[in-house]
Amino acid sequence: MSTEDLPDAFAGVVAGIHRLIRRRLRQEMAGPRLRGAEVELLRLVAAHPGISVSAAAKELYLAGNSVSTLVNQLTAAGLLHRETRSDDRRSARLLPTPEAEARLRAWQERRAALVREHVERLGEDDRAALAAALPALRRLADGLREEATTP
Repeated sequence: MSTEDLPDAFAGVVAGIHRLIRRRLRQEMAGPRLRGAEVELLRLVAAHPGISVSAAAKELYLAGNSVSTLVNQLTAAGLLHRETRSDDRRSARLLPTPEAEARLRAWQERRAALVREHVERLGEDDRAALAAALPALRRLADGLREEATTP
């Protein structure tokens, strides 16, 4: 494979892996299906309880009104709690509900088990290649994240 073809091939494989993992896990999930953006917001709120809608929008690189719509949907589904801030009545803190935390934990456990199972099926050389690629993949992710935050 030429170095010119690498970016497109890499992006295609990563997107395909992500899609296949999501599909496999959705088959096993109880409760209503969540869209990707909803899961991303729930994961962010679980990692940063009390985050504001505007801070969540910035972190997810989404418009504020898009995040507000997601917040309304997740609140109606009983997965997110919106709490008005005492110091600024116009602003709200977002908190995951216990049900959301349980769903996220179950999703993460199943995802880890699924990926672990398939990685273990690979030969030793392939597992070593994946491990060796992780630092470069992290640098790639950091570069993309950094570029996204630079005006």
